[in-house]
Amino acid sequence: MTNYGAIPTLSHPSPAVDLEYISRAKHRIKSGLATRRPWKVMFDFESMTLPHGFFDTISRMKTNLGYFRANYAIGVLFILFLSLLYHPTSLIVLAVLVVFWIFLYFLRDEPLKVFGYQIDDRTVLIGLSVLTVVLLLLTHATSNILGSLLTAAVLVLIHAVVRRTDNLFLDEEAVAVTESSGLMSYPSS
Repeated sequence: MTNYGAIPTLSHPSPAVDLEYISRAKHRIKSGLATRRPWKVMFDFESMTLPHGFFDTISRMKTNLGYFRANYAIGVLFILFLSLLYHPTSLIVLAVLVVFWIFLYFLRDEPLKVFGYQIDDRTVLIGLSVLTVVLLLLTHATSNILGSLLTAAVLVLIHAVVRRTDNLFLDEEAVAVTESSGLMSYPSS
């Protein structure tokens, strides 16, 4: 028997809403990862040379640390993950922290505001880094964590010094963020 006059009711959201949510999440992931520079640009071997002196070294470090900031964060988190493979508790803590990293650093499309202050990317990066290290140290995998962070820091600094900056194109906003302080006050509306 068919009920031609019955009006179908759904107890769950319609598929169109689900598709819209998925599409919006997909767009946020793409735009969030836009701050990450292409890996080909980061590891362009033709752009790897030794610096000419102390000031060239400092200049390269400042420029590369600002330009490849998101790439370096991903690399450090990956090295940290590899060092914690045999520490399940630490991996669970890291997985929770990665969610914080994704939503507070990589996928954020608006500036983070806390108590009327706008927090820039560098401050969020430093805060999440400190939170990650402190919470992971509480899981008693200290030697693995410190060893992986030291390894990651050395690799990041070597790359930042050796990677030439003359073929990197910093936009004005990236330069301003690199040179600005971490907190900016905005009047509350």
